[in-house]
This record gives sequence, structure tokens and C-alpha cells, in this order.
Amino acid sequence: MTNVTPSSCTSTPETTERNRLYWQSRRGMWELDLLLVPFLDGRFNQISEQLQNDYKRLLKEEDQDLFVWLMRREPTKDASLQAIVQEIIDNAEHGNLDQYKGL
Repeated sequence: MTNVTPSSCTSTPETTERNRLYWQSRRGMWELDLLLVPFLDGRFNQISEQLQNDYKRLLKEEDQDLFVWLMRREPTKDASLQAIVQEIIDNAEHGNLDQYKGL
């Protein structure tokens, strides 16, 4: 598993982007942290560029909306985000529990 914790090493555009995504994945709700950070760490690099862009758009949404969508209480307002929401849910359901140790 790749460690996404912000790096103090030499900054490159890639590490800057990854650090930004890491901090945007850390939310005001612990439940969201448990879903988003492990997803970023374990799956983000393996998904398509389109889904990566959808993830970045998803991070702009409000915590309350993210919580409702990721807990399957309602579908997303923007149907184009539903695929990335499902990827995050699938990662949580089928991922390795070790992914939560760093939180």
C-alpha cells in the first residue's frame, strides 16, 4: 500500500497534487475519513483518469452530502458521480482492514 501521508521531501507537481488530495480526503466526519483516505491510499492510482477526476469533483461536495451518498441513503445529486461513490463503497466493503490502521 502506498503511503499518502503528506511528504516533507522534495516537492514535485505529483507529490503536491497527492498531498492536496490527501488533505481534501480528510474530512470533518470520522466516518468519511474511514472511507476516503483508504480509498485514496489503496485504489486511487488503479482507477481510470475519468474516475480520478470524478473523485476530485466529489471532494468538493459537502460532508453531509458525502455521508448520505456513501452510506447509501440517497443517490448522488450528480449522476456522473455515482460511479466513483460506488468505487469508494466497494473499496470499503472488500478492502483489507489494515487500510484503516493509519487513520
